[in-house]
Amino acid sequence: MNNAYRLRKGRVSSANHFYSITIVTHQRQRFFTGLAINRQIIKHMQQLEQQQLIKSIAFVLMPDHLHWQFQLLENTTLASVIRTFKGRTATTCRKYGIQKLWQKGYYDHLIRDENDLINQARYIVANPLRAKLVTTVANYPYWDCIYLP
Repeated sequence: MNNAYRLRKGRVSSANHFYSITIVTHQRQRFFTGLAINRQIIKHMQQLEQQQLIKSIAFVLMPDHLHWQFQLLENTTLASVIRTFKGRTATTCRKYGIQKLWQKGYYDHLIRDENDLINQARYIVANPLRAKLVTTVANYPYWDCIYLP
């Protein structure tokens, strides 16, 4: 059975619900280690919010994947947001010589309640600590969370 199919099985896309998603780079390559490319990826995330497709809650851009928590707004679907984001970022990254940026599919988690929302945001922000990239989150530059200053 195709892994992408298993990721889609049971997927729900509901307006005004919160999701935590993980998108992984092609073959887990460490594309996101430089300021220029990382700024471009984050800019594309912000554009989706400016277009009122999502409301971003928390994210961390790791060297080989992205954790992102957001609220899906009225006028779109989860699949559409991810497809748009992956397409835009892939196009941008070709300028950096990256021909294939993302793995197929993505992992998503529908947030169940406010406690789950906060726990997922904490998990996302603490990712660089668990990966031992930094000793304190304040030293990792590629994250944001509305719950933290």
